[in-house]
Amino acid sequence: MASKRMLIIRFSALGDVAMTVPAIYSLATRYPDLNIDVVTRPFFARLFVNAPANVNVIGVDFKKDYKGVGGMLRLLRRLGQLKPDCVADLHNVLRSWIIDRYFRLRGVKVVMVDKMRAKRSELFRTGQPQPSFIDRYAKVFAELGYSVGLTFKSLYQNHTPTLPFEPARPAIGIAPFARYFNKTYPAAQMREVIAKLTAGGYNVYLFGGRGEEADQLKEWAEATPGCTSLAGLYPLEDEIALMGAMDAMVSMDSSNQHMAALAGTPVISIWGSTTPACGFMGYGQTPERAVCLDIACQPCSVGGSPECPKGHFDCMNKLSPDTIVDKIRQTVNASSLPTSEPKHS
Repeated sequence: MASKRMLIIRFSALGDVAMTVPAIYSLATRYPDLNIDVVTRPFFARLFVNAPANVNVIGVDFKKDYKGVGGMLRLLRRLGQLKPDCVADLHNVLRSWIIDRYFRLRGVKVVMVDKMRAKRSELFRTGQPQPSFIDRYAKVFAELGYSVGLTFKSLYQNHTPTLPFEPARPAIGIAPFARYFNKTYPAAQMREVIAKLTAGGYNVYLFGGRGEEADQLKEWAEATPGCTSLAGLYPLEDEIALMGAMDAMVSMDSSNQHMAALAGTPVISIWGSTTPACGFMGYGQTPERAVCLDIACQPCSVGGSPECPKGHFDCMNKLSPDTIVDKIRQTVNASSLPTSEPKHS
């Protein structure tokens, strides 16, 4: 019997693509004879560290190689040459609908992820949790005839990462930024968290993007002994490996929580306008690690927004730095004395 081929589509964003990895790797492991082509943006393709042998990741640059209508036609021809037996649309947007239509006209079975847009009003009104997107991705595979349990543990479960340096112990990674204001813990309060941690003997490593984020985190680190900024210094693959070397990561509801989760690290996630009920909890993370006040107006958004619709931003402003520090201590077992032993040998 000839091997089957599945085309998987998920173009953006970084955190959303990261959430596909546990489902895709579990699928690939469960069905080693299934050839899997994953189509995403070139930068996001770098998330697929130590991918199973039957996973082929294709980077698609819509700003350069596949721009406009002509570019989409070229992409359709390229994907058509793969001759997939089925298509898993994990994005469910206009661009992926065009690809879906192309293959459906050729008799290829296509299943789209259910974003449950119609149930969002219920989420905002009652806080009724929505299923995790990772589970929704696995459901797409099941509807294509490939039922799969989520067996993924870590990008490094069968590999030892090469680190650019060994973090001092105990090592706490902090990624203090998110795309939107109302998903970001206020800077003054986060600096208080960092000060309390370093004063308590923890070594803090700051993660962030290049440019303004890197400049700001460099200032924080220079002002705080025991704090080091890694922002903008390493490629994505090294950043993920370093997250995996942390004893714990602190992150907003952002791509960083998902990258740290892929690396197998406990993540203390901080929630403001969004909550874990929105379905974006990091893979393998327990509810106890989520720091969320659960006030009446949470959640007010699924993906975040530039401002608080109520104007008070109580979900973050009233979240005490001590609450976050206590959660970190609980996670890394603060009763043990700090050591300088590396996590990776």
